[in-house]
Amino acid sequence: MVSDTRHYKIPQSVLVVIYTPALDVMLMERADAPGFWQSVTGSKNQLDEAWEETAVREVMEETGMDAHAPGHTLTDWALENVYSIYPQWRHRYAPGVVQNTERVFGLRVPEGTPVTLSPREHTAYRWLPWREAADACFSSSNAEAILHVPVFAASGS
Repeated sequence: MVSDTRHYKIPQSVLVVIYTPALDVMLMERADAPGFWQSVTGSKNQLDEAWEETAVREVMEETGMDAHAPGHTLTDWALENVYSIYPQWRHRYAPGVVQNTERVFGLRVPEGTPVTLSPREHTAYRWLPWREAADACFSSSNAEAILHVPVFAASGS
């Protein structure tokens, strides 16, 4: 008997919108999909991993930023999106899994915060005014989250 040793992604992920006090939003270009710009995203490593723990880990892995560094404010925006997983990425999930639940966070960082991309995941990054960033995203849930930046920024989140 052969055991199946594949490790499937958990269909629970975070989306972390990184922005400055001037409301510029950082987007990254996916290494596996040139031209696809997005915020930090990533799945839980285990079902019982806390949303915030996933957000902190993914920010560090993808950008090299410490979400808890002085001057950084990570906030759970208490928004969740349930969406269909793009067909080209369904092979990463267990057979039959076609939807993902995504929890949205914001991370306010000071202007000039250094970025160190994970070259395995992203090839470039750019900072854009929030409206332009929303227009540049390939994911509608990412674009929608970015449109919330002014509201959460005004509330100090």
